Amino acid sequence: MCTNTTLTKKFINSSSMIGLLLTMVFLVYGFKTGIFTSPEHLSAFIKHIGIWGPIIFVIIQIIQVVIPIIPGGISCVAGVILFGPLYGFLYNYLGIVMGSIIVFGLARYYGTPFIQNLVSQNTYNKYIGWLDKGRHFDKWFALAIFLPVAPDDFLCMLAGLTQMSYRRFIAIIILGKPASLLVYSLGLTALLQSLMHML
Repeated sequence: MCTNTTLTKKFINSSSMIGLLLTMVFLVYGFKTGIFTSPEHLSAFIKHIGIWGPIIFVIIQIIQVVIPIIPGGISCVAGVILFGPLYGFLYNYLGIVMGSIIVFGLARYYGTPFIQNLVSQNTYNKYIGWLDKGRHFDKWFALAIFLPVAPDDFLCMLAGLTQMSYRRFIAIIILGKPASLLVYSLGLTALLQSLMHML
């Protein structure tokens, strides 16, 4: 008999697969229609969706932080491609910061079961030891957020299990996210554009 935890994990895994599939379909559509290869087509697409484009994109970024329905790297690249380097970075930043604050609050309120429902056991086991760092956790967390080398979304959940205040958490996210997001999103975008020129 399936437990609530098992059903939740199955739902999240299914949502992630569906999100990835829809992302791939959109990428294929974008290349075939010229959205990702022609500045004129991209501009027309952005104008067509109007003000709802940025709003919908920020909401998607918030959701993907809380529930990984779309790989974070793909959504960051999509933001830069769709809205340009400046606005793409801004919308990525707004969505991820808000999502991080939400997931921190959810982890603080619901505790360990909430985290175990959203991440794999391997990821949980790999980083749960960070809680043993005690007062040093804040420093390690800030460093991890600043450098794009760790699963930030999971670490935000983990931070919710500590005594870290909302004020400190928000300060770390607001100050630390821009550097890693800039390197991550623009780096992946440059790689994608290079691959496009090779095709």
